[in-house]
Amino acid sequence: MNYTYILRCEDETLYTGWTNDLEKRYSAHCQGKGAKYTRAHKPIEIAYYEEYENKIDAMKREYAIKHMTRKEKEELIQSQK
Repeated sequence: MNYTYILRCEDETLYTGWTNDLEKRYSAHCQGKGAKYTRAHKPIEIAYYEEYENKIDAMKREYAIKHMTRKEKEELIQSQK
């Protein structure tokens, strides 16, 4: 399984990524071993995620989410709750 996810960081910023192991990737972000962005903006939660059968679909969705406005991302997060 592949995942597209949004992390909420301590400074209330949002980080979007994709992975094939969500828990392991989140742990790496929290330990400062993930993306350069999350080294400077410590993640506090997985705010949103979607599952995909293949990595291409997950990567395409990541790209689409990264081009959303902050408001659209927040609406996406709220839709999952």
